[in-house]
Amino acid sequence: YNCSLFSTTTPPPTNTLPTTLTPFVCGQAPLSPRIVGGESAQAGYWPWQASLHWNGTHTCGGTLINIEWVLSAAHCFGSPVVASQWKVYLGRLTQTGPNIHEVSRGLQQIIVHPDYDSSTNNNDIALLRLSSSVSFNNYIQPICLADRSSSFFTGTSCWVTGWGDTAEGGSLLGNQTLQEVQLPIMGNRQCGCLNDMAFGSGSITANMICAGELHGGKDSCQGDSGGPLVCKQGSAWVQAGVVSFGRGCARPSLPGVYTRVSQYKDWINGQVGSGVTGFVTFTSSGTDADSSFTYTTRTPHSPYSFFPLIHHIPTNFFTLYFQS
Repeated sequence: YNCSLFSTTTPPPTNTLPTTLTPFVCGQAPLSPRIVGGESAQAGYWPWQASLHWNGTHTCGGTLINIEWVLSAAHCFGSPVVASQWKVYLGRLTQTGPNIHEVSRGLQQIIVHPDYDSSTNNNDIALLRLSSSVSFNNYIQPICLADRSSSFFTGTSCWVTGWGDTAEGGSLLGNQTLQEVQLPIMGNRQCGCLNDMAFGSGSITANMICAGELHGGKDSCQGDSGGPLVCKQGSAWVQAGVVSFGRGCARPSLPGVYTRVSQYKDWINGQVGSGVTGFVTFTSSGTDADSSFTYTTRTPHSPYSFFPLIHHIPTNFFTLYFQS
């Protein structure tokens, strides 16, 4: 297949302010100057970032959405789900050494989406209820969540954060300091064309959103699962996706796949209650290049044809990967 966009002249979309603002204050990072790319984060840059520890070891990421709930990925939790085996750290920068702004909480409840399918990674989303509420400060803040009418056009600039590996096949101990990487959104049509070659037909559903560079080099990878894909609109950061799955780390023409948060407003509100989480409509202006995306069959066989078709990666934890 040829999965490249035929038009390369469409400028990156701009992000306009929402027409209405939620009364719930969210998506604020008072200490973050984030405008362009980077690697190691600083304290307070991503104040909604959570570190999920299973039996004492960092296993997945998550996102604080209000004073007592964290959003993560369903595939982080095995069966049976035992909340007492998990601990959540907020305000954390490093997995080693002191974190003076950190608080920790146990979990009283883990809610995996009832329609989560481990074979396709569809509906890969979960909610975690903290053992007690937390207080907000410069280092601990809730993220805004993308409302159902949000649009993330191809080229929209977003960020992924996490403590996972910085090289494909690395140790699950991952990176000790919170990492950040800037990635462009890739439309579902193009992403589906690319990922179908690795995972089989129909790999990308409407419940997913993709991000990554065609040439590779930047991605989420093992250890970042459940963490946030966030995009800035005005002064607010909005969560577009939850780190879900992909083939390898930062490989060319294989963008990472994330759970599309805007598809789950009703489910989230049904679990945590309406009005206690900030939903914001993220709007991309202009025209989405992906809407006119088409692909053609290429001969001889695609260079990706040697990849085995797989439907699930057992150790499907992802982490930020930087390739020089």
